[in-house]
Amino acid sequence: MIQTRDGLVRVTYAGKRERIKRVELHPNRIRERVAPRRSLAGRLTLGHHTTHRGPMTPFHRTAATVLAAIGVLSVTSCGGRDTQPAADAPEAPVPFPSFDRAAASDFARLALKAIAQEYPNKLDHVMNGPAEVREPRALHPAFYGSFDWHSSVHGHWMLVRLLERFPDLPEAQDIRATLDQHLSATNIATEVAYLGRPNRASFERTYGWAWLLQLEKELREWNDPDGARWAANLQPLADAIVQRYLDFLPKQTYPIRRGVHPNTAFGMTFALDYARAVGRKDLEDLLVERSRTYFGADTAYPAQWEPDGDDFLSRSLIEADLMRRVLPGADFAAWFHAFLPGIAQGEPRSLLEPAIVGDRSDPKLVHLDGLNLSRAWCMRGIASALPANDPDRPILLQAAARHANATLPYIASGNYEGEHWLASFAVYMFTEGGDAR
Repeated sequence: MIQTRDGLVRVTYAGKRERIKRVELHPNRIRERVAPRRSLAGRLTLGHHTTHRGPMTPFHRTAATVLAAIGVLSVTSCGGRDTQPAADAPEAPVPFPSFDRAAASDFARLALKAIAQEYPNKLDHVMNGPAEVREPRALHPAFYGSFDWHSSVHGHWMLVRLLERFPDLPEAQDIRATLDQHLSATNIATEVAYLGRPNRASFERTYGWAWLLQLEKELREWNDPDGARWAANLQPLADAIVQRYLDFLPKQTYPIRRGVHPNTAFGMTFALDYARAVGRKDLEDLLVERSRTYFGADTAYPAQWEPDGDDFLSRSLIEADLMRRVLPGADFAAWFHAFLPGIAQGEPRSLLEPAIVGDRSDPKLVHLDGLNLSRAWCMRGIASALPANDPDRPILLQAAARHANATLPYIASGNYEGEHWLASFAVYMFTEGGDAR
């Protein structure tokens, strides 16, 4: 935290989309001027000229810390002079944000709207003839919304996870009604038939595959009569996806490392979680073997080249998040230190500092918000797998907090390009991203 002698910090930012004009921090006051936008769960009201009076909550402190520290802001004292922190001043710890029922309710409303919205729609559809020129809902009666098939799938996953964790959500009845309509046996049979037609072998490989297995796993583990019924309905589609993993991975000589949908490590991570949860030893054994073959000898990964301009996954961290599931504790720690040897020294900075999103209305650039969230869950998961006294742990946990806080205020940005999918990443980060403290 950068603080002037009178205890006030003023932050100005002339960003293209989020025009934060000023943030003033006083021990009992935070004041902001920003371009109009919606708030998230009432935690931080952004838009117009808002003032918080009284004791600062951890969330207000977090917001001010992030705005002052993430490196895209210019900081001036009240007199207008540039103010730099003392050279020996320690960096203030950034707390990891909390997740509560109000935020869950906000996220649920985003998903309920998106998964029922058919257009705009980006189909992954190879047509075998003129009869297959059809609308999204006809092709995918279960997963036609949220812009694309995989986003619809993980939107459904998120609603199940939220209802499981917060059964008294105000949206609970709407969630159940929507899931009951979408996850009917008839709809899932249509989805299975779609996969079985010619030229569909690479449909949603492996990103959509992974999220479908995550949804089935969530339904099976939920102690709820509706959940059990929906899991039974979805099982034929999950079985078809499992068979695709079993058919494809033995033929895939090299992993795909790009930080977007085809990323091999991501697709294998969720599939491995599913295989272990449901007792598919054949799938588990294949995934473990492929993980060791693809990634076991990786050392000194060039993570300083991250991120690419439209990444939503870190190619290095998602690989490490997979390998913590594959290697025993001591073996994983040794592998990780050789894989990313500079973490304890705070390097590479491009991996440990949040990505900057230049335009949240651009469907590719907003991927970087997803990158911040997925980096955060990977960092926390990796930290949880390292020894308690490992020097990488505090670095990873602080970096995770910075990444989470950099993007959470923009989940509900008003732009469908991010609103149709980012909440799922946030919920996974909060509920599944390791338990390191």
